[in-house]
Amino acid sequence: MSPQLLMLSCLCLPLVGGGMLLLAHRRPRLRELILVLTAALSFTSALALLLQFREGNLLRLDLLTLLPGLDLMFEIEPLGALFAVLASGLWLPTSLYAIGYLRARKEEHQTRFHFWFCVAISATMGIAMAGNLLTLFVFYEVLTLSTYPLVTHIGNRGAVRGGRVYLGVLLATSIGLLLPAMLWTLHVAGTLQFTAGGILEGKLAPALAGLLLLMFVLGVGKAAVMPMHRWLPAAMVAPTPVSALLHAVAVVKAGVFTITKVVVYIFGTGFLGTVPAQRYLVYLAGFTVIAASVVALRQDNIKRLLAYSTISQLSYIVMATLALAPLALTGAGLHMVAHAFGKITLFFAAGAIYVAAHRTQVSELDGMGRRMPWTMAAFAIGALTMIGVPPSAGFVSKWFIIAGAYQADLYFVLAVIVLSTALNAFYMLPILHRAFFRAPEGRAHGEAPWPMRVALVSTAAASVLMFFFHAPILALTRSLTGAAP
Repeated sequence: MSPQLLMLSCLCLPLVGGGMLLLAHRRPRLRELILVLTAALSFTSALALLLQFREGNLLRLDLLTLLPGLDLMFEIEPLGALFAVLASGLWLPTSLYAIGYLRARKEEHQTRFHFWFCVAISATMGIAMAGNLLTLFVFYEVLTLSTYPLVTHIGNRGAVRGGRVYLGVLLATSIGLLLPAMLWTLHVAGTLQFTAGGILEGKLAPALAGLLLLMFVLGVGKAAVMPMHRWLPAAMVAPTPVSALLHAVAVVKAGVFTITKVVVYIFGTGFLGTVPAQRYLVYLAGFTVIAASVVALRQDNIKRLLAYSTISQLSYIVMATLALAPLALTGAGLHMVAHAFGKITLFFAAGAIYVAAHRTQVSELDGMGRRMPWTMAAFAIGALTMIGVPPSAGFVSKWFIIAGAYQADLYFVLAVIVLSTALNAFYMLPILHRAFFRAPEGRAHGEAPWPMRVALVSTAAASVLMFFFHAPILALTRSLTGAAP
C-alpha cells in the first residue's frame, strides 16, 4: 500500500467504521465486532505508516488548497508518527473496555457513543499527521466538537454543566488565542508549514516572539496549563471510557503535541533560546505541575484526583519542551507515551471499581486489593508510572527530563521534578495502602467484566514493557532534536 493511501486509511477508517456502527445499531454483537475490527485496522494502518517513515519514504499528502499558500495537507514527522501509533493503539483496549463498561452499566445510546468515539479518533489522526498549522487547527477543533457529545453522554444536569465548561474553555482559548497566533505567524513568516528549525527566526523580534509564544501556550487549552485547565476536571462527568482515552490520551495529548510541534517546527529551538519570555513560560509550566499536584492531594473523588494529576503530568511535557535542552525534549516525547500508558490504566481501574463495587471515593477503597486484585495491581502500576518509579515507563521519561535539566543547568526544572515526584507519591501511595493493607468493608464483590480486565491489564503491562523496551520510542523522540532516528 502506498504511503499516501496509508495516510488516508488512518484518517478514514474510523469514519467508515463509525458509519457501519450506525447501520448495525439494532444488532449489538455486530456493532461491537465492527468497533473492535475498526480499532484493530486503524492501529495496523498507523503501524504500517510508522514503518514507512522509518524506511525513509516521503510521507506527504496534499488534500485541498483553500487559498494560495493555505493548504490542508498531511506530512509525517517523528512525533506525529509516534502520536498516531499511540492513539490508535490505545483505542483497541479502550474499545474492549467500553464494551464491558457500557454493557455492565446498561447505558443508553451506545451506538451514538461509539460513533462519536470514532469521529474523535479520526480527528486525532488528522492532528498527528498535520503538515501545517492550518491543518492541525482544523482537526484540533473537530476533536473538541466531536468529544462534546461524549462528555455530555449521560445527559443529566451535571453532564450538561461540565460539557458547557469543557466546550467553552476549549473554544475560547483556540478561537481567542490560538487562531490569532496562527494569523500573526502567517503574517510575519508567510507560511504555516511545519519546518525543521522553525520559520520565525529573523522575522520577529525576540520580545514579540515571547508574546506570540505565550499566545500559543495559553491558546492550546487542551494542554491544560494554568489558568486554562478548568475544562479537564469538568470533563470528568463523562463515562470512564471517555475519561480514559480522550482525557488521558487523545485530547490532552493533542494539546502537548501541538505545543511541541510549535516549539520545534514553528519557532525552532535555536531561535526560541534567544527569546527571554521562554524562561517565564517554563516557570508557568512548573507552577502548574506543583499547584495541580497540591490540589490532587485534597481530592477524595478518584476521577477528580486523576484529572488534577493529568494537569500536572501534562505540564511536565510542556516544561521539558520549553526547557529546550535536547535530552529534556527527548524526555518530553517519552513522557507523552509513558503518561498515556499509566493514566489510561488508572482511569480503567477507576471505572472497574465503579462498575463492580459502585465506589467513587478514595476513602471507600479499604481492602479493595483483596476483592479486586487484578484491578488494583494494574492501578498500582499506573500509580508507580505517575510517580516515576522503576520498573515503570514513567521512570524512563523522568530520567531523560532530569538529565536534560542537569545538562543545561536548569535547577528550577530539577526542583520541580523532585518536589512533584514527592507530591505524586503523597497522593498515590495512600490509595495503595488503603487497598492492600486495610480490611475490606461492605458487601463482598468480584472483579469487573472480563473485557474491562483485559483492557486494564494490557495497558498496565505496556507501561512495564516500555521500561525495558523503550529503544524504538527513544529513537523517534531523539529525532526531534536533530539526532538520527
